[in-house]
Amino acid sequence: MRLLIDTHILLWADERPRLIAPTLLAAMRNEANEIVVSAATIWEIAIKRAIGKLRFDRPIVTAVLGLGFEILPVTGAHAEHTGSLPPHHNDPFDRLIIAQAQLERMTLGTQDRRMRPYGVETLGLD
Repeated sequence: MRLLIDTHILLWADERPRLIAPTLLAAMRNEANEIVVSAATIWEIAIKRAIGKLRFDRPIVTAVLGLGFEILPVTGAHAEHTGSLPPHHNDPFDRLIIAQAQLERMTLGTQDRRMRPYGVETLGLD
């Protein structure tokens, strides 16, 4: 399985994995699965850290790679697809992650129920 995890799941995986839904955590720990983090997630954390909304004391890319996760770049197609999504969710970072999951045919690892209406396959909302 190719599993694209959203921002809060990355943060929890780094510091509080006990908060991750058991099915999602098991999938993340399964070495047969490819766990991916969007470059949009790194961007979101960097922005929130810079404006004081989030504390993350080390390089974000180093943390992602240290957890054994891959980084998915944002392409023009991802950005453009974001604009065609229905307005179920106003967070631009989450909308970009949803677009990536759809276009890349990845399962979205999230516990954010606002992502459900987009019809992307999810893990963590059960």
